[in-house]
Amino acid sequence: MKKKISKARTLKDADMRPEYDFTGAVRGRHYRPLDEGYTVEINKSDGTTVVEHYTLAEGTVLLQPDVREYFPDSKAVNAALRSLIALVAELPATRKRKPTTKKRGA
Repeated sequence: MKKKISKARTLKDADMRPEYDFTGAVRGRHYRPLDEGYTVEINKSDGTTVVEHYTLAEGTVLLQPDVREYFPDSKAVNAALRSLIALVAELPATRKRKPTTKKRGA
């Protein structure tokens, strides 16, 4: 029995060049989290290869995709965090308890 190809799939494939062959490809095979950094190899015309390793700058914050839906840019993130800071500052200070040295059941 032949599979039916959806219209959306056909339109998407129409943009794909015939020389691109992803047969046997595995999605996410080379995925690594960005916070581990990444390496770029530059092959020059004289045959040499330059390898450069990049890491995130100190203070860089990565947002998960579900959070990114609500915060489209850094201004939105900063505004939300500032309002949270203001709320926390208004909370009454709580006293920290000292840990007890008594053992239970003794």
